[in-house]
Amino acid sequence: MDEFLIDFQSESKTLVGQLLEILEAIESDYSQYKRLEEYGNIVDRIMGTAKTLAEAVPELKVVMDSIGSYGELCKAVSYKASQIADNRNLHTVMVALLLDATEMLQSMIDHIRDSKELDLKKVLSKTFLDRLRWASQQFDSSVRATLDYGDQNTQATINDLLKALGV
Repeated sequence: MDEFLIDFQSESKTLVGQLLEILEAIESDYSQYKRLEEYGNIVDRIMGTAKTLAEAVPELKVVMDSIGSYGELCKAVSYKASQIADNRNLHTVMVALLLDATEMLQSMIDHIRDSKELDLKKVLSKTFLDRLRWASQQFDSSVRATLDYGDQNTQATINDLLKALGV
């Protein structure tokens, strides 16, 4: 189990570094808003590995499920924000939100060993959750939460992901 954790933490820390680099590069450069798709692809790797470990290592199920679901939330926000081509102010807010979210993801990854359980209700502040809910209201139903261009009725929304996380 320790080997899995060490590998997951090492790889995830590298990926979180890439996420932060993207956000810092586009924070003041609205023309790069499409790079949020790249963010989504990278956070998807963390999400997928966490969900796989949740199934493969029973002792890690709760914490890895939480990290995986939180990664899914970050992915949905980034993909939706990557489609906002005409609203510089919303872009600025979404990048700031993702910076905060990525720092929280980094903290979760750093502290996996501290707890076998990860209660997202305690990790995510009310202010952050309120900002996520506000953000979800800024996107109309035609804005995708994934890169899949198929039927959007089957795609999870930010509010649905928050409910799934229990917050």
